[in-house]
Amino acid sequence: MAKEGNLEAPTRHALGWESPDFYNEEKCFDELERIFDICHGCRRCVSLCNSFPTLFDLVDESSTMEVDGVDKKDYWKVVDQCFMCDLCYMTKCPYTPPHEWNLDFPHTMLRAKAIKFKKGEVGAAEKFLASTDTHGSFAGIPIVVQAINAINKTEAARSVMESVAGVDKNAWLPSLATQKFRSSAPDAKASKVVDGEKTPGKVAIYSTCYINYNEPGIGHDLLKILDHNDIPYVLVEKEKCCGMPKLELGDLDSVKDSKEANIPVLAKYAKDGFAIMAAVPSCALMFKQEIPLMFPDCTDTQLVKEAMWDPFEYFMARKRDGLLKTEFPQKLGNVSYQIPCHGRVQNIGKKTEEMLKMIPDTEINTIERCSGHAGTYGVKKGSHEMAMKIGKPVFKAMATMKDGSKPDFISSDCPLGGHHIAQGFEVNGLGAPELNHPLTLVRKAYGLK
Repeated sequence: MAKEGNLEAPTRHALGWESPDFYNEEKCFDELERIFDICHGCRRCVSLCNSFPTLFDLVDESSTMEVDGVDKKDYWKVVDQCFMCDLCYMTKCPYTPPHEWNLDFPHTMLRAKAIKFKKGEVGAAEKFLASTDTHGSFAGIPIVVQAINAINKTEAARSVMESVAGVDKNAWLPSLATQKFRSSAPDAKASKVVDGEKTPGKVAIYSTCYINYNEPGIGHDLLKILDHNDIPYVLVEKEKCCGMPKLELGDLDSVKDSKEANIPVLAKYAKDGFAIMAAVPSCALMFKQEIPLMFPDCTDTQLVKEAMWDPFEYFMARKRDGLLKTEFPQKLGNVSYQIPCHGRVQNIGKKTEEMLKMIPDTEINTIERCSGHAGTYGVKKGSHEMAMKIGKPVFKAMATMKDGSKPDFISSDCPLGGHHIAQGFEVNGLGAPELNHPLTLVRKAYGLK
């Protein structure tokens, strides 16, 4: 007899993407139908992404008002609205493994996306949008960077990008950095390694595409915090995109290419006793969860998984070791902080909030809900408007502190999500508090320049 709900913590099965059955569309659609029938009878996830309202509308408007009345061609409408946030699996669904119904909505969506990609039904524009190393290759080139950044701000260029590349002309886009993080990062000031009971005493930085090519200041703030706490660091010898944008497309072969470029490099640091750190939650999640589930038998992949840390996960563990400086001379005032989806599903707790709450004379208004950005979903012409709609409850909740006052800062561990929230404030007339990454806020609170 099936149990109602799952009383045990969710577990994850390996993706099995190299099995011939994985790309069998008929078998995939049979699984989609099974899962959709369970979801239709539950509807607990209706407030998450637009996949669920899309599914429930299809069911409710069908001739039978059941899943069997939905045209299977319309299943793609549900698949296309999933942006792999993983919140349904980790925070809502009562039927995930080890429950006997074995429901994994995100990875079934991923399987469908992979089939669509294999069939050649993903356009060149979407592929380019997911190629972060390609766009980032222009960062740091004098004159070229300034020209690209200036052109991208013109209405004419944005209209062309919308028609050619499918990038919504109203979506916020990051600028290219005049200096890449990896080429401008200073050497660590500390050299003595002090391991704690819970933490390695030295850090290897996986820069991430976004910080390397777009906002190197976030990376520099991380290095300043490490220096201030006498923690020696190095940047990993070389790196490629983690593969998350390709995963969202269903381009699993490209994810494999990224894995084969990154894992041998990162595994050396794991074996040498480094904490490996990625300051973008999606990148950390790739190494902690998605790549290990794609390659469960790869020993080096599992070593990297165990060595990978979110920055604030590391800092709070360092505090428990008695090795983190906790004197903050600079108050921050009111901070509205959003926990990004890919931070929540790492199951590390509210580590960023914990550290921000250590800062004296600082009030933190924490919001646990999706900003709506979700990688490329938030900038595409077909989904930007929906991304803003999904984020609207977050924008409104962040606009007012618990005592009714206004925030001085808005912040999110996800840099792109933070800018999406800032745009939501502007579009909805919610004021213009300063957007700072949490690492920037902590650097300021430490009084570091």
